[in-house]
Amino acid sequence: MMMAEVGASVNTLNAYKNDLEQFDEVCKSDVVKAKSQDITDYLSWLNKEGYAAKTVARKISVLRDFYKFLFSEKKITESPMTRISSPKVSKSLPKFLTKEEIFKIIETAQSKDSVSGQRMATMLVLMYACGLRVSELVCLSENCINFDKKQILVRGKGNKERLLPVASFAIESIKKYLKIRDEFIREGRKSVWLFPSLRSRLGHLTRDAFAKDLQKLAIEAGIDPLKVSPHVLRHSFATHLLHGRADLRSVQKLLGHADIATTEIYTHILPETLIKTVMEKHPLGQL
Repeated sequence: MMMAEVGASVNTLNAYKNDLEQFDEVCKSDVVKAKSQDITDYLSWLNKEGYAAKTVARKISVLRDFYKFLFSEKKITESPMTRISSPKVSKSLPKFLTKEEIFKIIETAQSKDSVSGQRMATMLVLMYACGLRVSELVCLSENCINFDKKQILVRGKGNKERLLPVASFAIESIKKYLKIRDEFIREGRKSVWLFPSLRSRLGHLTRDAFAKDLQKLAIEAGIDPLKVSPHVLRHSFATHLLHGRADLRSVQKLLGHADIATTEIYTHILPETLIKTVMEKHPLGQL
């Protein structure tokens, strides 16, 4: 149902599968016949195991969807999740890098003579230029880019497509990369992926491989690797756009957020920009 009706991604399906299998292992009853007490016992077990509130909230959400599905299929007459509430999750402010730090990481990748270094440089430029999720980046198709219009077609969460503008610098970087792309494809074979891989069973570079390479580049660039991750690059894209006075709705569309409330987290990390706006735009600030 999650795949056919909701259009959930492979990563989401795997996460649902893992959470349900864990509950099945911990639950003392048949999961289909589970009662509210079984859910409460499971939550107590998660708490003892030290799971974070955000993780527990996700697992509760999965169970809620699972029993909602069983109810709709008339497998159960009442959901055991009715009186179960999710823990309060504090929203942490997104981490981001400065423009100088991002350029330093990109330059470090560009300085490498290897084809893998050049591929990594192109991926970094494209990710930062478009604010892509790492799952979107590695799964880009070979023909996703319209070079004439400088646009890229991205398939995001729930298989939703969005068309994004691509900066000229990123377009030129991709054109250079395409000259060496065949180095990542086995001889005599073809690939539908923009970033194919010789080792990956998926046929394209994996999220984990990209994340590990990014950490190595951060160290080489003299930047704390704990500050750097694929998602931090995405946060940096949004933050820098808002610093440049982009409106929130535009950033929401570029990021592919279904709810603008998700995008609003970035408004809390711009105090200097907000102060400057008030000083320049408000009548009293101009006196």
